[in-house]
This record gives sequence, structure tokens and C-alpha cells, in this order.
Amino acid sequence: MAIVKNEKITSRDVDFAQWYTDIVKQAHLAHYTSIKGCLVFEPYAYAIWENMQKTLDKMFKETGHENVYMPMFIPESLLKKEAEHVEGFAPEAAWVTYGGQNQLEERLAIRPTSETLFCDYYSSIISSYRDLPKLYNQWCSVVRWEKSTRPFLRTREFLWQEGHTIHETAKEAEEETLKMLNIYKKFFEKYLAIPVLVGKKTEKEKFSGAEYTLSLEALMYNGVSLQSATSHYFGQKFSKPFDVKFVDRNNKLQYVYQTSWGCTSRMIGALIMVHGDDNGLVLPPKIAPKQVVIASIRNDENVLNSVNLIEKILKRANIRVQCDVSDKSAGFKFAEYEMKGVPVRIEVGPRDVANNQVVIARRDTGTKEIVRFEDIKKYVLSLLNSIQKNMYDKALKHANERTYTCTTLDQVREIMETKPGFIKAMWCGDVECETKMKEIRGMKSRCIPFEEEHISDTCIVCGKKAKNMVYWGIQY
Repeated sequence: MAIVKNEKITSRDVDFAQWYTDIVKQAHLAHYTSIKGCLVFEPYAYAIWENMQKTLDKMFKETGHENVYMPMFIPESLLKKEAEHVEGFAPEAAWVTYGGQNQLEERLAIRPTSETLFCDYYSSIISSYRDLPKLYNQWCSVVRWEKSTRPFLRTREFLWQEGHTIHETAKEAEEETLKMLNIYKKFFEKYLAIPVLVGKKTEKEKFSGAEYTLSLEALMYNGVSLQSATSHYFGQKFSKPFDVKFVDRNNKLQYVYQTSWGCTSRMIGALIMVHGDDNGLVLPPKIAPKQVVIASIRNDENVLNSVNLIEKILKRANIRVQCDVSDKSAGFKFAEYEMKGVPVRIEVGPRDVANNQVVIARRDTGTKEIVRFEDIKKYVLSLLNSIQKNMYDKALKHANERTYTCTTLDQVREIMETKPGFIKAMWCGDVECETKMKEIRGMKSRCIPFEEEHISDTCIVCGKKAKNMVYWGIQY
């Protein structure tokens, strides 16, 4: 049985931006505040974030990383120590100039990122190669004074994690950079059910102050790309200005090699835009706050007893379950949990109890099955795995269908004006050609994949000898 269209949500094929806003509001994910670009994360959105955080935190700790917490204020003199870094972040920095009634002697930036703080800390605690490596991660919020904002995707304050590590050798640091990128890739594909491209950013698009940046790029339903996580190799570009040195194995002073890597609460936006439909969220079971909702239909004693028993059975199987035995109508309950994207709904009414069965609906397809009471646990466990896989396969199929190979700019323009997505095209490596591509709907390079295809010998822009195959796209 197909899911009936929710009239409170604009169709995503009619107005994608309004559809997104409708879901954020109707699913009670975020509430706008009096401060432009700053959101209230409502309980349901924060529960999604907590599951993301818990999963990633476990993955980080399994690879030897420890959590720390740095101050939220950065003295201006500290921020300026690495010139390229401050130049990249200065336009978005928010500054504190007063403490109480007194003007500060030095402005304090509210952290847009914490490289400088970590470097300052490392410089005071490192002395020998025996102190290395330091594998740290921080969960916090940051502030970047964005001009244009959209819930979860681009806000002035947002939640994130930022890993910061220092190493004895360049080899170790570069291995760390790639390892963390692969952890993000696993998380996106195995938990969020979102396929991603991985590769290296161009010089123009790399992180300010990095030697190079590795990136995950995901494609949203409307063909717009989202930079979903990044991992940066700094080499010694921060350790030298911040004087982060150690005595090596030959008793000589050396500068450490450094990395940083991070992802943000924009992952909630990615979940909405990759998996959502015209009835609201569709959440992958591995990240959904509640994997199953048990909804009663008419609350007589037998129904309530059955609901309670099913809840106990599923909880013993480590399934996250919620019961709704409120006096709301069955139709209202069903629409509410479709809006919230709960992967599985179990319907229990007097007739079901009499027949020793329940009706089980899956959110991703809207289909329903009648299941015998004694088979519920086995069926639900299998169904959750099936939904997780189906959501990934569906997203991958969509991304593949919206990935195009182009050899001329006319092809690119036609695609971007009609059915945008990822563009695969050859590039000479010249920043002028990269900038020229931006004239087509603001398109930017997304990444140079690790395994490049040979599409042609020439750059799609200038016709000169090509250096790399690049994925291009419109971005959030």
C-alpha cells in the first residue's frame, strides 16, 4: 500500500527548498530563534545528533582517539599566527570586545575552528618523540557568521566534532588523514545509508592552512552536492609558527606533523535531503532515535497487554522501541510517525489480538505485512536490516543516475539547467579554468577522486592537456 501524500508538506519535486523547510518544521526538528542563523535543536533532532555522536565517538575511540575540550575563545594574536588560516576564517569570525562593562585589551574570536588552540596547547605539553602521537577529538559548537543561512546546512552556530592529531613523521600523519576519511565514509554508508564520493580537494578548495584536504561529497535528492566531512593534512604548516617541537630519536629538535578532521550537524540536513519524501523524514534504522513504534488501535485491556508484551520482546532484542497508546486516532498516529521517519510501525487493534497477529508497516516503501505474534521479533530484526540496505541502494541508484560524464561546457550547461548532479570532466589544473566552471550555476570542483577515469586528453574548459578528472557540482 502506497503512503498517502501529507498535505502539510510541499512536494519536493515542486519546490525543494520549501519542502525542506516544511519537514524541519512539521517533524519538529528545529525552531527559529530571534538570532538569525541560530537554531533551537528540538528533542527529536538532538536525539538524531546524539545517535550520530555516539556512533562516531565509538569509532574514534576504537582507533585510539581521546576526547578533550578547548576554550571557546581565541585571542586575536593567536588566531593570526598562521597567516593563510586566519585569512580564510577572518570574514566569518565573530568577536568579543567587551567583558562586562570593560573593553578588552585584545579581541577574542568565538572559535570558528580550533587549530590554533590545539597548537598552543601542544606547544606546552610536547617535548620528546615519546610524547607522540597525540590523538585528540573535541565535541563542541563553533560560530561562523554566515550571510545566508538554512537550518542544519548553514547556520551561524552549529554542532560538530573536530579531531586534531600530531605525529612524529609525515608518513604517520598522512596515514591518519586517510584513515579518518575512511571512518567517515564507513559511517555515512553503513549508518546513514548515504553513498559518498571520496577524493582530494583542489588547491583552491582546500582548507585554509592545510597542505591538502580530503573530502566526502554526497548528492542530495535535487542534484545539489553537500560537502559532508573533511580530513586535512597540515604537515608542519601549523607546528612551525606555533613552535610545536620535540626531540627526535637522534636527539635533534623537529617540528611535529599534524592533521585535523571533522563533520557537523549538517549531517541531519543530509538525512532529510537524501532520504526524505513528501510525507516527511525517512530515517535509516541504525541512526533513528526509535526504530519501531507500536501504535494501538482502540485501547481495550487485551490491546494494551499485547502492546506491552511486544515492547518487552523487542527491547530484549536491543531494538529501540516506542509505544503510543494515546487516544489519538489511528490515522493521526500513522501520519505522525511517518512524518518522524520511524522505520517500522506495528499496528495492534482488537481484531489483531483476536487473530494472534499484528500489522507491520515499513516507512521506506509504505508496504504492510500481517505477521503472526510469535514471529514478530525475527521479522522485525530482518526488516530493519532490509530497510537499511534498501535505503542505501535507493540513494546509490539515484546518485548514479544523476552522475554525468561531460566533454563540453554546452553539455554541462544543459545538465545543470535541467537535471543537475555530479559532473565528471577533465581539468588542466589551472585555477582560471576552475573559476570559469563557476559561471555555470555557481558550480565548483567537489573532489579529485583517488581512482580517476580517463574521459579525454583535454581540459573541458580550455582544451589544453588535462591533468585530472574532477567531480563538479552545485553545492550547499
